[in-house]
Amino acid sequence: MSHNTFDEFSGLVSWPAALLLITMLATAIPTASSASDADQTPPNSPKLVVQITVDQLRGDLPMRYRERLMEGGFRYLMEQGTHYTNAHYRHANTETAVGHSTLFTGADPSRHGIVTNEWFDQKTGQIVYNTEDDRHHLIGKDPKPHQGVSPRNLLSSTIGDELVLSNAGQSRVFSVSGKDRGAILPGGHAGKAFWYSKSSGQFVTSTYYYQEYPEWVAQWNASKPSDRYRGKQWKLSQSLESYFARDIDDRPYEADFGSLGRTFPHHYGDDKYTSLVVGLTPAVDELTIEFAKLTIIQEKLGAGGATDFLAVSLSATDYVGHLFGPSSLESEDTILRLDRLLASFFEFLDQTVGLDQTLIVLSADHGGPEAPEYIVDRIGLETGRYAFDHFKQPNELTKALKRRFGRGDLIRAHSHPYLHLDYNVIQEADLNPADVERFLAAEAIKLPGIFYAMSRSELVNGQYVDGPLQRQIRRSFHFDRSGSVHLVADQYWFMHSTGEAAAMGLPGLAAIHGSPWPYDTYVPIFFAGHEVRAQTVERRVAPTDIAPTISNYLGIKYPSGNIGDPLPEVIQ
Repeated sequence: MSHNTFDEFSGLVSWPAALLLITMLATAIPTASSASDADQTPPNSPKLVVQITVDQLRGDLPMRYRERLMEGGFRYLMEQGTHYTNAHYRHANTETAVGHSTLFTGADPSRHGIVTNEWFDQKTGQIVYNTEDDRHHLIGKDPKPHQGVSPRNLLSSTIGDELVLSNAGQSRVFSVSGKDRGAILPGGHAGKAFWYSKSSGQFVTSTYYYQEYPEWVAQWNASKPSDRYRGKQWKLSQSLESYFARDIDDRPYEADFGSLGRTFPHHYGDDKYTSLVVGLTPAVDELTIEFAKLTIIQEKLGAGGATDFLAVSLSATDYVGHLFGPSSLESEDTILRLDRLLASFFEFLDQTVGLDQTLIVLSADHGGPEAPEYIVDRIGLETGRYAFDHFKQPNELTKALKRRFGRGDLIRAHSHPYLHLDYNVIQEADLNPADVERFLAAEAIKLPGIFYAMSRSELVNGQYVDGPLQRQIRRSFHFDRSGSVHLVADQYWFMHSTGEAAAMGLPGLAAIHGSPWPYDTYVPIFFAGHEVRAQTVERRVAPTDIAPTISNYLGIKYPSGNIGDPLPEVIQ
């Protein structure tokens, strides 16, 4: 069983890999044919549910590289599972935290409350991160404002929560990711979440889950897993001639960050930034899968008397897509490596729990667009980019507001995809908030690259044309967390690439998702393992259908905010 998909490390044996092999022999997790307490699981129920989220995996990408995929990875899902080829999110703001929340609650953002990766709080005037909770700091770290995290901003229960509720806590729920939000939100309120820290190169958690690390996690972290990449390189996993993007390795809009650079081979560096670089490349997925395997072994998931649940979120496709674009040589290699990594993970599941006793679900939190420059070059569409600070004062909109209402200080903040008005100033000026919102939306549509804008008052009062785009915006609207005007960029236009890059410590990004356009809503959905049939389904479905499908499959009630429908091809 190979634990490492990077060619340059094929001869190395790390402490985590050694512990993994030793523990497998010592604990002897029973397989489907073994006699143990696991046999108490009802005969028609899987012993383990593994729900995998591949960050920014657009629905066409696994099929694009199908002829070069391994037998046991994506092809296993395509050929031996149920593959939905026409799945689209129904909400407008397609971001990581939003999609992860939807996948595990079956709810739209209007119900689960995670409307963006971060939102502006009108009461405090502060930006709120999606999992922010000052009551729970990272274990081993001093409490600091805006540094604590928990799932408490998630307003709906998750599949894992409902599983725990169904049997008085006999089922156990764990969640692992390369991102905090990719672990915390899928883990729900009752699960245990761990995620990769780009600053330490370790897997961390907060005091919401534990007061101190379990011994096996402490040992893993003590081995400094990201250090194995120091001085190493990310090289192509196959011959250059076999890649679609073999002739476009260096493009001026790609991010040129630190030791990575823009061309192969990419260097991990040999300094304090190595753990950060690891967190932005396929290496982070390798560490995440390795940690997930260790979680199954150490926590004996799938070996008890009730169905257990493991959420795994793989982040490299998102970071690489942002840095280089989804049609880059880097993204192509990332997906090929991901395929090999999935194959090794499925083999591991078969050897431990048994694939016939494991329900596997794989989807994505959102799709992703091509870089604007790539679109201009390939098909000639007119596109562009807005700088993140474009909507700071003064700008076209503040000038229009001053002409119309005599005040140019009515916009308080811009936090994608919302413009936020200052309602205190509006009240002082004795203005009608609805009039200001509608005027601002109308003026925003006049800007280049802004396709549509809808005001808060239109949403609250139902004063809008009930079209597909309007319904997407409504599903993204939460009364307490959404802004004054929802902006929709035109196709392949980016409104917030610079700000997203700055949040990651980067000079700029090649591509950024977050729109209601099909390239951002389109994701794959796979069910496999246990008693799932081999079939391809082309009818349109939604990721909100995943949670009720799993719930129905397990015979438990749906998450509290669910609006999806069970997928009959799976539950029948």
